[in-house]
Order: sequence, then structure tokens, then C-alpha cells
Amino acid sequence: MFGGMRGWILAGIFAVGTLLRAADVSLEKEVSEIIAGPQVTVVHFWAPWCPNCRAEMSPTDGWAGFVETNPEVKFVFINIWHKGGDPRPKLAAAGLGRQPNLLLRTHPNPSRLAADRVNSFLGLPVTWIPTTWIYREGRLCAAFNYGEIRFPVLQQMIDDARNKWDR
Repeated sequence: MFGGMRGWILAGIFAVGTLLRAADVSLEKEVSEIIAGPQVTVVHFWAPWCPNCRAEMSPTDGWAGFVETNPEVKFVFINIWHKGGDPRPKLAAAGLGRQPNLLLRTHPNPSRLAADRVNSFLGLPVTWIPTTWIYREGRLCAAFNYGEIRFPVLQQMIDDARNKWDR
């Protein structure tokens, strides 16, 4: 099929691409199962290098306190466009990681290059970070796709998602 060294390189690239796609599907499956539950779920995309993401990580008035004050809400943080960096030190410095209602995941595709990076998840566009989505019973209730979240606004959207819905 492929010839010589060039063939081996191309075969390796295809194999890595296949593994990344399989890992992408696995992560999306895991998250889709979580958001299908009856609880309100917040899915948050972020990266340690992102200035807006770092601003949200304030140990005094950032995500850690917000997650802790909403114990009945499931939070899923997905580290994307991370250049292969380890997000745990940034999360630990922000007081995140030990909350029982918080799930931390790193997307298997670390690329920040526009042509290669993750640009959709669960069929929805991810064009900017941070991006924050709110779900209940598998339905998208609210989406913040433009950057840094304001926690009072997020709290209002979570409260609205909790309210009884007309079906």
C-alpha cells in the first residue's frame, strides 16, 4: 500500500488519527451519558494558557467556590487546545479537583492550530474558549460560546434549568 520510509510515516499518521478519533468518540460518549441524566449538568471547555480561563480560576471567587455552592449540579471540565500540557497544577491552584460533583477530562487532541484543533463537540461548535454549556435531561438549556463566564449569570441559567419545564 505504502512504499519505504514515507509509507511508514503516512501509515503512522493514519494510525494516530484513527486513535485520536476513537478517543474523541469515547469522550463524547462519556459526556453524552452524563448530560442525559436528570440533574443539571455544566460542560465547560477551557485551557490553562487562556487568559479568560485563568481569570475564571480565581481561588477566591472562581469556579471552585461556584462548584461547591452547587452540589446538586454535575460539572464536567474539558481541557482542550492544551498543547499537550498538564492542566492539573492550574486546577489545583484554583482549588479544583476534589469536589465530588466535578469531573475533569482532557481532550485527546491537544492541537491549538486552527486546521487541526477540536472545533465541535456533541455536534455543537466550539470556536472559542472558555465555552460553557448547561444541560438538563440531555437537552441544551443555555450556551456561552464567547468567553469568560459571569458567575451570577451562570447561576441564573442553572436556576432556570432546574425549574419545571413544559414539554
